[in-house]
Amino acid sequence: MRLAAILLVLELTPLALFGQESGAGVVHFPNSGTEEAQASFLYGLAQLHNFEYNTASTAFRKAQQIDPDFAMAYWGEAMTHNHAIWTQQDREAALAVLKRLGPTSAARLAKAPTQREKDYLRALDILYGDGSKHDRDDAYTEAMSRLHRNYPGDPEAAAFYALALLGGAHEGRDFATYMRAAAIAEEVFRDYPDHPGILHYLIHSYDDPIHAPLGLRAARIYARVAPDAAHAQHMTSHIFVAMGMWDDVVAANENAADVANLRRAARERPAYHCGHYNFWLLYGYTQQGRHRDAGRLLDACREDMEEAGLKAPVFDPDNSAVHSYLQLRTRYLFDAEAWDSEVARWSTALPMKYVPERISFEYTQGYVAYNLGDIDEARRRLASLVAARGDLGAFNDENPDVDYRVEGTTRSEIVEKQLRALISKMEGNVADAIALLREAAELEKTMPFMFGPPFIDKPSHELLGEVLLEAGHPEEALEAFEVAASRTPNRAQVLEGLIVSAGQSGDTAKASDAKQRLMAMRVNRK
Repeated sequence: MRLAAILLVLELTPLALFGQESGAGVVHFPNSGTEEAQASFLYGLAQLHNFEYNTASTAFRKAQQIDPDFAMAYWGEAMTHNHAIWTQQDREAALAVLKRLGPTSAARLAKAPTQREKDYLRALDILYGDGSKHDRDDAYTEAMSRLHRNYPGDPEAAAFYALALLGGAHEGRDFATYMRAAAIAEEVFRDYPDHPGILHYLIHSYDDPIHAPLGLRAARIYARVAPDAAHAQHMTSHIFVAMGMWDDVVAANENAADVANLRRAARERPAYHCGHYNFWLLYGYTQQGRHRDAGRLLDACREDMEEAGLKAPVFDPDNSAVHSYLQLRTRYLFDAEAWDSEVARWSTALPMKYVPERISFEYTQGYVAYNLGDIDEARRRLASLVAARGDLGAFNDENPDVDYRVEGTTRSEIVEKQLRALISKMEGNVADAIALLREAAELEKTMPFMFGPPFIDKPSHELLGEVLLEAGHPEEALEAFEVAASRTPNRAQVLEGLIVSAGQSGDTAKASDAKQRLMAMRVNRK
C-alpha cells in the first residue's frame, strides 16, 4: 500500500554505511511511492537541496529501480539537471529522464496519482519546455509561485519556489528578489529548522556583507544538519566570508574538502585539490596569514591540473582543473603578494579559445610586472589582455550557456583599466593613474554583488586607496579603504590600508580598531 506521507530523519554520520544513506538533512514530501522506495527517494531529495546533484541522481534512480512507476522519482532525477543558482541547465538530459517515465506529458501525468504530484510534473514541462532559458526560468518561477499558494503547508513547495526566485535573478544579485526568496524560506523555517533546502536558500539569500548577519543562524545549523554533503559544509562559508570570519571560512572548507575526498576515496579515486571548496579555502588561509598552507594547496592543485591536462574547454573553475588552478594561482599571488616567487614565474600555454582564462592570466602577469618594476613586460601583458578582450564577443556567441556575458565582460573592462592605471603610474603620470582607478572603482560599484572571494582579483577601491596613499593623499585613501571595507569586510589588505591611512589622517581610533582586527586574524598563525 502506498504511503500518504513520509518523514525521513537521516542519521548524522559522515558517509553511507552498509548501503543505508545518511547525513543529508531532514525532508518532508508526501508522495505515492512504495514504502520500500522511500529511503532512496527522500535521500535524493535532501541531496538535491544540498546541490549534491550526482549523489541525488543516483538515489532517485535507485528509487525507480525499486518502484518503476514512482513518478516523483523521475521528477527528482530530472530536477538534478537544473542548477538554478549557477544558471546551468542540461535540458536534453532532463527530457530524456522524463521520457523514461512517459513519452508525453499526458502519459507522465497519468502515472501521478495525486493532483499535487501532477502539479510538480507540470512545472517541469515549463522548466524544460520550449523557448529561451531566460523565459522558461521566469515561467517556472510563476508556476512554483502558484504551487506554493495551492499547497501552503508543503515545505518543498516553499523551498523550490525560493530557489526559483534566486535562479531567476539573471542579471546578478537583485536585493529585492533575494529578499523575496528569504521571506518565503523564513515563513517555514520555524516549523522545519532542519530542512536542508530552507537552510541552503536562506544562506544564498543573505550571502552579501549587508545581509550576512541574518544568515548566520542558518549557517550554524546547516553544517550540523548535513555533514554528509560537502556542498552544505562549504555553503556556510558564504556567510562567513561576507562577515570576514576567517577561522570559520577555513574550517567550513576544510570540512567540505574532506567530505568530498572521502567520497572520492570510496570510489577509489584520488583526492582532489582544485575546485570550489579549495579556492575558498586558499582565500581563507591567505586572510589568516597562512601563506605556506595556501602555497601547499596551490602546489597540489597544480599537480592535479598537470595530471588532467588541457582537455576540451570547460570554463567553470569548479569543473575544470585548468581554470581552477589559474584561479587559485591568481588568488595566491594577489593575497600573499608573492610577486618575486616561483609561483609568479609559472606559466601555462592557453589555447586561444580559453578567453576568460587568458584575460585573468595576462592581468595577473601584468600586475606581477608592475610590482617588479618591469614596465616593458607590463605593457606586453596589457597588449595581450586587450587582444583577449577582443575575442570576448566571439567567445560569448560560441558559448551562450557560459555564465560570463555580463559580469565577465564588465570585469575584463575593469582589470584593463587597472593595468593601464598601473602603467601610467610607472610612467610618472600619477594623476592619470588615479583617474583611471576612480573609473574602475565606479564601474565595479555598478556590478551586482558577487558572493565569495573578490570577483575583481584586486578590488578597485582597495587598489585606489593604495595608490592614493603612496601619492600622499591619506584622507582620500581612507575614504577608498572604507568603501573597500564595506564590500570585503575584514580583508587583510584593506585593514592594512586602513591602519596606515587612518593613522596618517589623524584618526587614531579607526587605525587602532583596524590594527586590533588584523592582529586577531593573525594570532597564533604560521
